[in-house]
Amino acid sequence: MKVNVQGERWHPSEKSFAEEMPDHWGQWYCDSEVAPLKAVLMHRPGDEISEIHENNYADYRFRGSIQPDRARKQQDALAKIYRDHGISVHYVKHQRKDKPNAMYVRDLMFMTPEGAIVGRAGNPFRRGEEKAVAQTLTELGVPIISTINGNGIFEGACAMWLDRETVVLGTGSRANESGIRQVEFELRNLGVTDIIKTQIPYGSIHLDGYMNMVAKNKMVIFPWHVTYDCAKQLMERDIQLIEATNIEEIKHMMALNFVALEPGKVVIPAGNPDTTALLRQEGIEVIAVEMDEIMNGWGANHCMTAFLRREPLK
Repeated sequence: MKVNVQGERWHPSEKSFAEEMPDHWGQWYCDSEVAPLKAVLMHRPGDEISEIHENNYADYRFRGSIQPDRARKQQDALAKIYRDHGISVHYVKHQRKDKPNAMYVRDLMFMTPEGAIVGRAGNPFRRGEEKAVAQTLTELGVPIISTINGNGIFEGACAMWLDRETVVLGTGSRANESGIRQVEFELRNLGVTDIIKTQIPYGSIHLDGYMNMVAKNKMVIFPWHVTYDCAKQLMERDIQLIEATNIEEIKHMMALNFVALEPGKVVIPAGNPDTTALLRQEGIEVIAVEMDEIMNGWGANHCMTAFLRREPLK
């Protein structure tokens, strides 16, 4: 006998979002800084950087004027390295034409195993860039699990995955307590159990200015900016701290602003011979790419690259 089930007499699916995400949203995932990289989001510099010149570069926190064509060629070279390694490169669409910092996409989002957290920039002249990132994520099918709101400030480079259960969160000029609390809430909802909180010092704006992972249990640090409490918690998790100490390379050539393509293989800004030698000494494969023009905006490889998908580490 056929039974008609009507009204509210039905039962919802008890599958988790993570179980259903590949079917309904696609393959998007990140819980590591070093797991094999499969997809990234970038913004190719457009007409907006043509407005940066000798008389106004400081207004946008640039360290000098910029040659647009040369900057584009340098970013294109980085994107080619990604593609040559089988990484899908997606580009932000609909970005405003009055936002010359928009090429530094990592600041605008933080990827998780179940979707993106869209940030809220610290600098007021960057606010509004997030909208184009959110629109692009939606068009790609990347879930947006949260957007920083209220009086919160958070940029993606103020967070760093150590493993599926552990994230470093830093407060400073680009992330305040309200923003970090919102991010922590979402991360704990996704199963992150360990949050290492640290202050980003006055001389840096993001974590990747003085620390970055190169392998599953190896991190390169600029030791004079890592707090004792943070270093202690890292070492307690059996993470080897590799100390890079060439101040010129760290602070001016952005030696730690590299991207791991996979464990033990990174693409680093060119012009950092001491740091490159240190990495190779530790068994890390290094690919160098010219970034000196891009650096005039105080950013490089890592700043321009928002992760969309990394394979889970086994």
